[in-house]
Amino acid sequence: MPEISLLPLLGGALIGASASALLLTHGRVAGVSGLLAGLLFVRDRDTRCRAGFLGGLVLVGVVAALAGSPAISAPVAPWVIVVVAGLLVGFGTRLGNGCTSGHGVCGVARLSRRSWVATAAFVGSGMITATTAGLLGGGP
Repeated sequence: MPEISLLPLLGGALIGASASALLLTHGRVAGVSGLLAGLLFVRDRDTRCRAGFLGGLVLVGVVAALAGSPAISAPVAPWVIVVVAGLLVGFGTRLGNGCTSGHGVCGVARLSRRSWVATAAFVGSGMITATTAGLLGGGP
């Protein structure tokens, strides 16, 4: 029987709690792409809230890396590819009016139809990709 770790459950609970706290205390949806876009292209005066939330995400990652968490590791691709991939993800996020986590965690919880459709598309695409890779002999 495989060993069960409670760390993913704890991580998910913390994500839900932080998204709920941001919504309850500031009336903001914790869609990271929207928070970052609002910080980079200032549309309102709420930059401290945005910067604090995003800074907290980075700080937790740094603390986890310093603590030796196996979930945090160096990229396995050259930095140029990592940067280009990040820019493409950012473009797709803007094109899709949000990222997978924003739609899945925040949009679905708010009963947004657009987020339900987007999340179904993300999950469906992932299932097709994983199944196809498995059938073709790729993947883990």
